[in-house]
Amino acid sequence: MPRSKNHTRRVARSRPRGIMQLNPEGYGFVHTSEGEFFVPHAKPGGAFDGDLVEVAPLPANASKGRSREGSGSGRYGRKRAARVVSVIERAHEVVVGRFEAAEPFGVVVPLDPHIPYDIFTQLSEAPDVEDGAIVRVRIAQFPSRNSAATGHIEEVLEHVDGLDEGVDAVVARHKFETTFSDAALAEARGASIDEVGALASGYRDLRERFVFTIDPDDARDFDDALSIEQVKDQGRSLWRIGVHIADVSHYVEWGSALDLAARRRAASVYLVDRVIPMIPEELSCGLCSLAPGQVRRSMTVDLYVDERAQLARYEIYPALICSNARLTYGEALEMLEGEGEPVTFEGGKHTPCSDSPALENSPLGCSRCAGLRAEHASRPHSEIEDQPVAVEGLYHATVPENAGHTPRPQGPQGSRCDNASGFEPVAIPENARRAPRAVPQRSEDCLSTEYAPRSREQRETLIQPRLRQLSRLASLRHAQRERKGGIDFDQPEARVKLDEAGKPQGVELRRKNAATSLVEEMMIWANEVVAEHLSCAKFPCAYRVHEAPDLEGLAQLVPIFEEFPWFEKIDSVGFFTGSQHALQQAVSASRGRAEGELVSSLVLRSMKRAVYREKNCGHYGLASATYCHFTSPIRRYPDLMVHRMLKAELFGRPEKFDQMTTNLGWICEHSSGMEREADDAQRESEELKLAEYLQRFVGQSFSAIVSGVSQGGLYARLENTAEGFIPVRTLGDDYFSFDAARYTLTGEETGARYRLGQRIAVVLFAVDPRVPQIDLRLAQGSRR
Repeated sequence: MPRSKNHTRRVARSRPRGIMQLNPEGYGFVHTSEGEFFVPHAKPGGAFDGDLVEVAPLPANASKGRSREGSGSGRYGRKRAARVVSVIERAHEVVVGRFEAAEPFGVVVPLDPHIPYDIFTQLSEAPDVEDGAIVRVRIAQFPSRNSAATGHIEEVLEHVDGLDEGVDAVVARHKFETTFSDAALAEARGASIDEVGALASGYRDLRERFVFTIDPDDARDFDDALSIEQVKDQGRSLWRIGVHIADVSHYVEWGSALDLAARRRAASVYLVDRVIPMIPEELSCGLCSLAPGQVRRSMTVDLYVDERAQLARYEIYPALICSNARLTYGEALEMLEGEGEPVTFEGGKHTPCSDSPALENSPLGCSRCAGLRAEHASRPHSEIEDQPVAVEGLYHATVPENAGHTPRPQGPQGSRCDNASGFEPVAIPENARRAPRAVPQRSEDCLSTEYAPRSREQRETLIQPRLRQLSRLASLRHAQRERKGGIDFDQPEARVKLDEAGKPQGVELRRKNAATSLVEEMMIWANEVVAEHLSCAKFPCAYRVHEAPDLEGLAQLVPIFEEFPWFEKIDSVGFFTGSQHALQQAVSASRGRAEGELVSSLVLRSMKRAVYREKNCGHYGLASATYCHFTSPIRRYPDLMVHRMLKAELFGRPEKFDQMTTNLGWICEHSSGMEREADDAQRESEELKLAEYLQRFVGQSFSAIVSGVSQGGLYARLENTAEGFIPVRTLGDDYFSFDAARYTLTGEETGARYRLGQRIAVVLFAVDPRVPQIDLRLAQGSRR
């Protein structure tokens, strides 16, 4: 009797899915929930880099004979091989490439080296396109086993002579918007300061306060400024630190064409040779840039702190300011390290001048300012009142008892939130607002343009005391954060310097110093105060969240760090369990050593990435219970949302408040993703130009640090941060065994051993700036 057939419906096999990461050589990797798979050269199934694909594992012997560099024996060990079964979602509908005529076709060769497929077009469809031109092509049919990719040319971007192919490929790969709509541009061009209107609507007048910016020397926009003065506040002697941030939300209204453009972008993109702004340059480099000598709207946070940098109270309010000076980090550092004693606080030493009319919330000059006042007696008093020249440094001002931020209807005045951690918001009565005064539309009457500190002596007299006092308070504040468990990752930033033609001329390493730390600490402080303020008021906020690291990732670092003698003194149990203080100890102990930057990088990479969320979960790295981004609304959309929430809390909820809060979750998620895109693009563009720069040094020797160890060889990092690969076959006539736990390579016959953090001498063997790829070899005498 024949066996009956089983008609049971078969369940579809579930295969791993992930994003394809395609190498220019044709092989790739797919990270899935089941682990990472290696895709051999012949098995990508027509997938492009970035596509969401479905893969099927291959038999264990399916990829024998493949090269070590492409074997999947990467830094983190050997990976299983797989083939792409299908493409679920395409990442590239449009590709930028070089046009090559080949009758009857026009072939577009992608500029992105990670897309190893040419796209064929009909030459008859675009007969006027020149051979070698850079074009944008829309893909009509993706490649398969039996057919090539085809498409239609949408636009001729520029001839090859006028385009930097590598960086433009980065822009195209990340799909950044590079132009603004006519409506958005019209809104930006139609914006104005309107000083009279600002004062009438509740903005405070801080144009007399001495305000200055500190930025990199190549900065194009200035969205934060600082001020500091010694004040008498209700009988107490305090320092008033002002953190002034560009009031972008005034110009970019929710739902406007400007807002929709900024929301899609979510972040400005800072590439090696250009900036792709979040908002048009008419605003980012114009009305919203706190340029010296220009009246600007700001959102201001005043921090009232004592000599120990303990916060006594704070105020948050919109204001009009006028920056008095623009400093570069180098100039600020020179003043901080120059001659002269740090400013000291001597309560009651200075008294207000009898001949100087007092203004609310403005510092009062002392008798030593008489010479400066006489010099500028013909100018309005508001221009010179906030200029200390006393040798002793800063001076006292009297803060009116009714000073505070703009009132809000809910909550008692001066009430403290239960979880405010020492933050004490101060409310003011309605009649305490400053009366608006008519002010001519001008920019030339600010200190910075007409009588800015021109000479070195003037600059040091006016600015150096302020800088030194801010630096002293910043150091105390940093020590407070360290005691709480904040981790300081001191990693250099490499910036490739380009000439006017876009050719690399050198590499600048930017390291943290007293000037950068000063600004960083003040911005962190303001961010914490704003986040705590909104949390206390129970208002929505785009919080900056950094979760604790996975313990498994930290555990993998322990055998690596045990190679270094200093790790014996580290609390290993605390390190295993993610103690911030233990991680802080490891980073601090390695600082200044050959492996210091690598240790900092490994600890940082073991952590989760900080993201934006509408629910507060704290910031692990900063040891902050409540944190947000408030200080860069020109270049980060979440900061712009925080500004809107602050204004709603201060002045009342606007008509579209519910729309803003409803979309806040999506905005946080979208902004986190776009931030990653912007960071990746910046790194890729720098690496391209760095490789291009290194081409001229092929054959020369350099000192390097082993930054990665794999079965296939060593990764080495040069002092200018460029990283190259040394194949294991070039290490010597020996068999090297790979220790996957300690990340070491050891020669079985010679005993030569290579580990992470080891300093070696290398020779620059070859450079391919298209990929970019840097090939290194051990220098003679460096084998061990």
